[in-house]
Amino acid sequence: MRRTGELAQRISRITVSTTMRAAAAAERLRQAGEDVVDLAPGEPDFPTPENIKQAAIRAIEGNFTRYTAAGGTPELKAAICERHAADFGTAYSPAECVVSVGGKHAIFNVTQALVDAGDEVIIPVPYWVTFRDVVHYAGGKCVLVETDERDGFRLTAAMIEGALSGRTKMVIVNSPSNPCGAMVEREEFERILELTARHGVYLLTDECYAHFVYDSAPWSIASVAGAKANVIVVGSLSKTYSMTGWRIGFGLGPEAIVQACTKLQSHSTSNPTSIAQKAGVEALRGPQESVAIMLREYRRRREFVMRRLREIPGVTCSEPQGSFYVYPNIGAVLGRDGIEDTLQFAERLLEEQKVAVVAGAAFGTDRHVRISYAASMEELARGLDRLGRFVASHLG
Repeated sequence: MRRTGELAQRISRITVSTTMRAAAAAERLRQAGEDVVDLAPGEPDFPTPENIKQAAIRAIEGNFTRYTAAGGTPELKAAICERHAADFGTAYSPAECVVSVGGKHAIFNVTQALVDAGDEVIIPVPYWVTFRDVVHYAGGKCVLVETDERDGFRLTAAMIEGALSGRTKMVIVNSPSNPCGAMVEREEFERILELTARHGVYLLTDECYAHFVYDSAPWSIASVAGAKANVIVVGSLSKTYSMTGWRIGFGLGPEAIVQACTKLQSHSTSNPTSIAQKAGVEALRGPQESVAIMLREYRRRREFVMRRLREIPGVTCSEPQGSFYVYPNIGAVLGRDGIEDTLQFAERLLEEQKVAVVAGAAFGTDRHVRISYAASMEELARGLDRLGRFVASHLG
């Protein structure tokens, strides 16, 4: 007989987000008066553009503060489809769109709608921390596909093909990648699409960082002819428009899956915040110059961070092709002075030099840390100076 107070087994399948835990540790030190350089958060340091903020103010003044449809307003769903078509050449209708409380929520909903106990989901390594936990929560099994740092963490269709089985339900691809900034080359992505379609497997493409691409044009696998049958797009306004706290994400996909996600959402969050939805419409239909401004600045920061990392003996780093993260290999320090793994590296770096990063263990690798360069050049310089001192002190 179960005892009163026992937690459901499914909650034990997941862990607290490591990225959130790193942010909380840095905040505790700041509250104690410490001078912390926080390079952990995956959050733009730019303000939300003024036109978007003003749209929210108008919504409040116009009393647009009541419930909306659970899956988002028709206006916002239409704006999402229009913007995705303009940016990526797709052809989704509002019936194929659901608005969620952030991109993470959309991934959770899709996984809950599709994955049964025992189903397998293929996830490339390194992976965003939440992918693994939401699959586990659904009762699914993660099949991890290792990529090679020496090849820039490049994912190929052959890697995925080797992991397919009769239980495979979905493949998750995040390009550009959080945490390493790697991208799947267009021809390779098309091979992955052909492979998954042939095997009747869904392909979830996480496009959270799709607008922050440095050496090629933004692109979506959903733009390929015939892709809509088995492709599910997850996107977010959080990074593209510096709207992290507004919590607006979306899913695009087959109507049956969209309806299933909406049904689930109707019993969890219900609708996304009405005011944030009005702001989202303005973000998508209004001026887009802020996106290009952020991209230029991220490119400048990437070049600075890569140059500084190359100057630190014992540290190597694959150059990111997109996003605003670097994923340096700090393996040379492991095993020194009691630093046995990346979690201890991150803890000691925060303790000794007051720099917050995220341990690679959160993303499935054992010799890396994630550094966000969504921070000012001054903070990046201070943080990298301290990182250099930390590595030097432990390498002797």
